[in-house]
Amino acid sequence: MKFALFFLAEYSNMVASSAMMVTLFFGGWTLPFWGLDHPAGNSLPIGTAHILVFVGKMLVFMVIFIWVRWMFPRFRYDQLMDLGWRRFLPLALVNILATAVWLWIKTT
Repeated sequence: MKFALFFLAEYSNMVASSAMMVTLFFGGWTLPFWGLDHPAGNSLPIGTAHILVFVGKMLVFMVIFIWVRWMFPRFRYDQLMDLGWRRFLPLALVNILATAVWLWIKTT
């Protein structure tokens, strides 16, 4: 039972985060290249189409979540710490320095 609740929580988190990503970053119920400048209709077929577009975008993100989880191996905690401290922190500092130099050159 604990195993089932763990996976239920994990997949409900995937559904919730997919819905948030679709809502905040990928246009919500609108089609990708059509409908951004049209208001929502108030008829049943248009409303159903909007719901289907939203659910379709959510399914795309759920497939990406599941694909990434199955494709790449999981890191151990010490590997994540090594990746963060030895790789990403210097890369972030170089990125900050490069951005500062670029802005300094741009303003002078």
